[in-house]
Amino acid sequence: MRRLAGNNFVTLFLALSFFYGLSFSKSNYINKILIKEENLNSSKDSKKECETRTSETSRDKIKIWLENIKSISMHVPKHIKPLNDESLGYYLAGLIDGDGHFSKIGQIVITFSKPDAFLAYYIKSKVGFGNVRKVKDKNAYIFVISNNIGIVRVLNLINGKLRAEHRFNQVIDLLKLKSYGINYVDFKLNTSTDFNNHWLAGFSDADASFQIKILNRRYRNNPEIRLNFQIDQKSNYLLIYIKNFLGGNIGYRKSQDTYYYGSTSFGSARNVIKYFDHFHLQSRKHISYLRWRKAYRLIENREHLTERGLIKITRLKDLMNKHE
Repeated sequence: MRRLAGNNFVTLFLALSFFYGLSFSKSNYINKILIKEENLNSSKDSKKECETRTSETSRDKIKIWLENIKSISMHVPKHIKPLNDESLGYYLAGLIDGDGHFSKIGQIVITFSKPDAFLAYYIKSKVGFGNVRKVKDKNAYIFVISNNIGIVRVLNLINGKLRAEHRFNQVIDLLKLKSYGINYVDFKLNTSTDFNNHWLAGFSDADASFQIKILNRRYRNNPEIRLNFQIDQKSNYLLIYIKNFLGGNIGYRKSQDTYYYGSTSFGSARNVIKYFDHFHLQSRKHISYLRWRKAYRLIENREHLTERGLIKITRLKDLMNKHE
């Protein structure tokens, strides 16, 4: 078996693993950094394959990764909303893929939690059509478009940007139900791997959550800090796109028959931050994201290894998903 050259390099990996509070074994840690695109299981054969593939090229990649690991700025970019119809279309497509639908009676309906009612009114102002109303006996609001002109505007905005197949099929059924005076035979589903747009921001505002976990291990002197960006879905094909873009893992809950994506490593958390620093969340999840981002910065700067830093992270954890 071919091994890493020199004990100092192995020591660097083990120290880095401890430094960032991550519970990787040597071989699994190398696996997560060097073979990001592969899903090797935890068997002995997988570990051997991972170590065997370590090469001079791989070590060069590690050096680059180490040099760039602290590239997240302490300065939070100014929060902005989608500025044009192209950006709005991607964001709206993601929002509809997550929490919207095209009804059988010819309406576009998007659901918002009560704290995000302001976002429903913002979307209404940008679209220029529709109504916002509270859902009876629920802490939710819905934005409904029934006007044909308004529906046409939304279809133009999201054409080629929807990713969910069942939403796309709803659009096709809607077009069969009503005649809008426009030929929509070219209405297309987005199957590209390009996420350099607002789609994931809209989808995350609908379905994602940011989590900070503090785990005390008997064999560790310091608590283990886990930062998780999670999305739950009934099917996994959209999650596979997201995993390929951000890194991380996809799991399955048999009891609920649902799949979930999680950014389970420090590297994938960094990718999450790089994305949302550029394509901003518009709901109150943006507040949770900023707290999650701050926790990342504390870990990055070793502050989680101090009592004061751990207190800060604990406070951020307690505030997550609380937007008073």
